[in-house]
Amino acid sequence: TLFKSMPRAELRCPFCRQPRSLNDQEKLEKMLMKRIEVNDPVAMCKMGKQRYREGDHSTAFEWYSKAAGLGDTEAHYLLSCLFLNGEGVEKDKKKSIYHMEQAAIGGHPSARHCLGIIERNNGRRERAAKHWIIASKLGHDDSINSLRGFNEKGYVSKEEFSEALRGHQ
Repeated sequence: TLFKSMPRAELRCPFCRQPRSLNDQEKLEKMLMKRIEVNDPVAMCKMGKQRYREGDHSTAFEWYSKAAGLGDTEAHYLLSCLFLNGEGVEKDKKKSIYHMEQAAIGGHPSARHCLGIIERNNGRRERAAKHWIIASKLGHDDSINSLRGFNEKGYVSKEEFSEALRGHQ
């Protein structure tokens, strides 16, 4: 079934933390399928994650694509990772960046951080700093650490770093 390969912690009731019975797992699977039938992008993305964990990257790609088409930012981010690594699809840097940008526009902090890394690697420090400031304000720890390094090198002003730090907390 869908939930057999999930980590042990996910097989417990989120309220009482008691182990779920097989019947509960079957109920969860049915509920997920019902959500998918009504075009719930979060459920589609979850199905894609499950397929990815099982090693079926091409089916994961299909689920992520459906969810992204419905505006799910997590699905856009995961699609960018598939395109970047060539898992289930051919490697395509342009498509990877497109989906990463869509996720970042939608407020995905890790996507925003990754865009900062891409900009830094391309020598565009100001753009990298802007991405990391936004991601820091969304609570992304790696972005605040990257900004700290930029601050120490003088690429980001003390005021900009302080503002990002306040937003991070």
